[in-house]
Amino acid sequence: MKFLSLVIGNLKRKKLRTVLTVLSAIVAFLLFGLLCALKEGLLAGVNMADADRLVVRNKITLIQPLPVNYKNRIANIPGVDSVAALTWFGGIYQDPKNFFATMPVDPETFLDVFREYPVSEETKKEWLATRNGAIVGESLMKKFGWKVGDTVPLTSPIWGQPKDQAAWEFKIVGAYESTKKGGDTSSMYFRWDYFDEGKVEQKGLIGWLTIRVKNKDQATAVAKAIDAEFANSPYETVTEGEGAFASSFAQQIGDIGTIVAGVVSAVFFTILLVAGNTMSQSVRERTEEIGVLKAMGFTNGLVLVLVLAESCAIALFGGVVGLALAAAISEANPFATVLPSFNLPHRDLITGVLAALALGMVAGALPAIQAMRLQIATALRRN
Repeated sequence: MKFLSLVIGNLKRKKLRTVLTVLSAIVAFLLFGLLCALKEGLLAGVNMADADRLVVRNKITLIQPLPVNYKNRIANIPGVDSVAALTWFGGIYQDPKNFFATMPVDPETFLDVFREYPVSEETKKEWLATRNGAIVGESLMKKFGWKVGDTVPLTSPIWGQPKDQAAWEFKIVGAYESTKKGGDTSSMYFRWDYFDEGKVEQKGLIGWLTIRVKNKDQATAVAKAIDAEFANSPYETVTEGEGAFASSFAQQIGDIGTIVAGVVSAVFFTILLVAGNTMSQSVRERTEEIGVLKAMGFTNGLVLVLVLAESCAIALFGGVVGLALAAAISEANPFATVLPSFNLPHRDLITGVLAALALGMVAGALPAIQAMRLQIATALRRN
């Protein structure tokens, strides 16, 4: 610690250069943190998937529908506990930018399958009694300032307008929260019978089915039985675990892990060059001073440590600030309606700090070795 003032003094020597290098590190680690949060958000469905839930979709593609009567047929298959039918509605509120997840469901089976979204008995009764009733996630309610009892008009680029109406109108009968950390509270669920009555096309068809099995250890057997039930029919099915379904949905964007790793690697390589060049310039400018330090008794090892300390100080300060900014942004979650879960995991924070330390060590290694090997006579004669 007694050499700390010497390290700080050297960093202050060229203030503008030090500040610009630190800013580069801040931007690099801010990007790293946001990309990690983005990855966590896109894969949230995989991470929070229940082992006892299966998803049944059309064998051809997810966007192809299934007959609604599949719901009752699946419910009679041994091992199935409950079945909920869902369809992507894609609601827009007032402005195309106000797009959020909106799905028609059967209230009773939906609440039974998705038990992480509990609602009061009063809300459930109101939902069953209100034909155009809907429940809305707490974060979505806050975003638009809605309250229970409001009637919300929505449009859908997929389904168009309902019969004889300019927009779909839904009465909010209750709000829901998630019992799972990071669970989705930015969606709206409304009654499928109201939706099927109002839509013009594809009546009697739904998007996919989510199933809760009685025993998660029998999930694979139940999945095979479901697909066998509809084999060689006009609407063949693929049944997979909820985690696998969420993963395949996310992979439509691309291999999230590879994309994040590629971008982060490119950014870190760039900041490595910047930091390494900064330290090299700093050591070259202080050649004579390093010679004086050695003449005063500073060992080669101590000179090596001092140069590495400067490099690590820049990288660690920039890394910690960048990660703190990323954590603050992810906590605020400005993308709540698109990514309900957008948080920076602790493991990525720790990884970021370790990466900053490693970056400082690698960037300062070559200049530090050069300073360590510098001969006193050569250093004093250079200027």
